[in-house]
Amino acid sequence: MNNNRTRKQSMRPHLPDTEKRNEMLIIRITREEKIRLKSLTKRGKFACMSDYIRSRIFRQLDRKVISLDENANDQLKSLDYELNKIGVNLNQLSRRMNSFAGYRIDDNDRQLLKRAFEMVRNCLVLLQKYLR
Repeated sequence: MNNNRTRKQSMRPHLPDTEKRNEMLIIRITREEKIRLKSLTKRGKFACMSDYIRSRIFRQLDRKVISLDENANDQLKSLDYELNKIGVNLNQLSRRMNSFAGYRIDDNDRQLLKRAFEMVRNCLVLLQKYLR
């Protein structure tokens, strides 16, 4: 293979000065941390550790900003209250079930579980509305 290209004729695209990465940052890590970093770089299919680190530090795509109007804020407060009630109901059922060795679930327990399930489903529908 003949390599007649000069430095100025390289295949790398020319970047404006504002996009050139010409600053260096030196950090110290342990051997184990470096091994882990290399592994994460390979697993993420990054070209180099610098690309992986930049993606982790400056990752903006994973963040989602949710703006709530007053109605949505009230609904989320209600949702918090309902989820707390579900937790209380499930704790009561668990306490009853664990306090007796031969405890059998009766109709009241079934109704309690059914109500808790319906409440969780309603909460999920509301959350999906705001998170999409």
